[in-house]
Amino acid sequence: MFKIAAMGDKDSIYGFASLGLQIFPVDEPLAAVKLLRKIVEGEYAVIYITELLASQITEEIDRYRELPLPAIIQIPGVKGNTGMGMKNVSKSVEQAVGSDIISDA
Repeated sequence: MFKIAAMGDKDSIYGFASLGLQIFPVDEPLAAVKLLRKIVEGEYAVIYITELLASQITEEIDRYRELPLPAIIQIPGVKGNTGMGMKNVSKSVEQAVGSDIISDA
């Protein structure tokens, strides 16, 4: 059975534990890279990661972009929304259907 994880600063992901998700508090980029690799090997189908942390480890996240699992989804943290999560969703939709169907135009 696949699992769902959330990683990022503790304040941003703490609430996910109440939903039954496994949380992985991490702030440092090098530690985040090592942790992400460990989580991917642990049969996680979905990994939520704060936008701020994801922006610090983009190369590592890109390694998993073409794989069917895990889905790595960026979420806003307590320090705000950078918009990167929505940009990545739009990019994925465009890649899947061949057109940007989420644009504001």
